[in-house]
Amino acid sequence: MAKYKLEYIWLDGYSPEPNLRGKTRIADKAPASVEDCPEWGFDGSSTLQADGSDSDCILKPVRLYPDAGRNNAFIVLCEVYLPSGDPHPTNYRAKILDDPGTWIGLEQEYFMMQDGRPLGFPEFGYPNPQGKYYTGVGYDHVGDIARQIADEHLELCLDAGINHEGINAEVAKGQWEFQIFAKGSKTAADDVWVARYLLMRLTEKYGVNIELHCKPLSGDWNGSGMHCNFSTDYLRDTGGKDYFLKLMDAFDKNRDEHIAAYGPDNHLRLTGLHETQSIDKFSWGVADRGASIRVPHSFVKNDYKGYLEDRRPNSEADPYKVVGRVLKTIQEVPTS
Repeated sequence: MAKYKLEYIWLDGYSPEPNLRGKTRIADKAPASVEDCPEWGFDGSSTLQADGSDSDCILKPVRLYPDAGRNNAFIVLCEVYLPSGDPHPTNYRAKILDDPGTWIGLEQEYFMMQDGRPLGFPEFGYPNPQGKYYTGVGYDHVGDIARQIADEHLELCLDAGINHEGINAEVAKGQWEFQIFAKGSKTAADDVWVARYLLMRLTEKYGVNIELHCKPLSGDWNGSGMHCNFSTDYLRDTGGKDYFLKLMDAFDKNRDEHIAAYGPDNHLRLTGLHETQSIDKFSWGVADRGASIRVPHSFVKNDYKGYLEDRRPNSEADPYKVVGRVLKTIQEVPTS
């Protein structure tokens, strides 16, 4: 009789951002939905989520994904709960308003690292300056295994039902990106965490590490972001310049709260010299890569209706914190 592997994954209690954890549960029957996956437990004292004298934590399944990387396997994304039945303090997913009308797109940048340096970097010194690496083709630009890894990862994610909208080599040597879009305030964040898990697991066999720090290379090299594209029912259907300007005022007012939620060490990346506005300022612009929030030309032409792109979240940020902070600011602006 076939056995099925259910890989329960969750976020630990490390700060400033959590790590992924996972362990395999063996089942006699394939789950048809997440409701078929029972709650499970783990030792929270080993993940900075409990004291050793009372170490039980609960894994509550919330999403189920097919796992094409293993035979007869599934990935079970879980929230962490206390034995009392309350969400664990590190469970930021439980704090997000579950709004099906919120659509989120996240652009996850990352570096592939081997022997302590980005793929393609020489043992000593640096490769050619950035310029030809972005969407590059050929060994000189992307090396010998980076595209293979990115393509394998894409297939794993698509097989898992994750809605990738694209992948590409990025501006710095050894830097890549994938984009995920989903409807519903929690779905894209879920999918990014599972995509991160699949990427990290995949690269184990290549001896490659995935670096999510926002600025692993000092100097004139791009850092890594996780731009957050978002829209709501109101932004898509009604919008309007007056509402948009009030929304931008709210984002400006909450600048410090956003930066706190958008990942550690962002001051190293948000310098105003590369990807976006300086960390101590807020601005918005039409098709402006140097703005904090960028809007497409189509947004303005369509009477300020559509989606916005917050360029400040960094690659290491917890997607749940990013989405939660964006929604909290949107909710401050009345729609009537």
